[in-house]
Amino acid sequence: MNAGRVKPTVCFLLSKDPAADHGGDVELSRLVLELAAQDFEVSAICLSREPAGRLDFGPVPLVRVDKAGVQPLRLLLDVARTGRSLVHARFDNDDLVAAIDAAGADIYVAEHSYMAESFLRSSRLGKSRFVVNTHVSESLVWRATRGVLGRLQVGRLLRDELRVARAADAVGTFDAEEAEFYRARGVRNARWMDITLPPAEQVAVASTPRRLVLMGTRDWPPNQEAFEEALRLWPRIAEGIDGAELCVIGAKAAKAPEPEYPAGVRDLGFVDDLPAFLGTCRAMIAPIRTGGGVRVKILDAARMGLPVVGTSAAVGSLGDLLGLGVFDGDAAFIEQCRKYLLDSAGAAEAGDRLYRLNEGYWRDRRPHRAVTDLLGGCGG
Repeated sequence: MNAGRVKPTVCFLLSKDPAADHGGDVELSRLVLELAAQDFEVSAICLSREPAGRLDFGPVPLVRVDKAGVQPLRLLLDVARTGRSLVHARFDNDDLVAAIDAAGADIYVAEHSYMAESFLRSSRLGKSRFVVNTHVSESLVWRATRGVLGRLQVGRLLRDELRVARAADAVGTFDAEEAEFYRARGVRNARWMDITLPPAEQVAVASTPRRLVLMGTRDWPPNQEAFEEALRLWPRIAEGIDGAELCVIGAKAAKAPEPEYPAGVRDLGFVDDLPAFLGTCRAMIAPIRTGGGVRVKILDAARMGLPVVGTSAAVGSLGDLLGLGVFDGDAAFIEQCRKYLLDSAGAAEAGDRLYRLNEGYWRDRRPHRAVTDLLGGCGG
């Protein structure tokens, strides 16, 4: 910022509580808040299960609005009246509208498209700049997680997301293909947010045992699918390699049957010190078949210099950004896993290359520019 210049005020609208909740989308929202706070006067309003009210979240004033439970009859009547999807109707909240009105910010940022609904009913519409950071299309989430109901909602969700994008002054996505989707449908101000995580302590890959790691909470069906793929491929990955081990991290899918674990596979659930454990791994694997949106596991690997063996769906837009290869067929995936298990020096070289690339982005302030540019170039 120029000396003496008044910082524009930015208010983020969050579907989860950054001070109490966890997950990939929350981690990315926290990062965007931190980056924005370097050039803007930042505050946030979140939906929360914690008591409503104000608190300080680091340097960011946070207002908690009650995240009320679903009221089925009211929700269905709203959907019938407005034609909106269940998600967008669910997150339209009168208390949130009131908090938005009271904030009086220059710029509002909806983190997730559905968080825009209350802004679009507020008195700030037409007075403040309005930005949407989509994170991931809910049409993808519902198609993957909600069965028949989800597939029935996909059309409405896409219509809602396009309607919100067209109402916004700027749209940010965490996937380049999603930004292209919006631009192809007339949303010219849609852009890919090429944000990575800040560098952490680098993994000493050359001194790690022959251990691969698979991460992801398996209540998310694409992660459960990747887990099943990893178990299927593991015997061929580990064949003839002494001490080869696959460690699985993340909560199990609640309704999934207990699988048969091949020799060398350990299902650890949660670990107390995740960075320390990842520092004992040779590479991260991600045999994802359904992907999109926030790929925090890949970003975590990059920040630590942990090599990645991933499919196109797992890596997505980060492939070009982080110089990652993709391994979609069984043979290619297995071969790359075996290569890292057998060649610690080669794995260390790949990890170092990944770490240095991510470190360079932060040294050059590329993530900072991505946030400033999305918010309209008012800062800096």
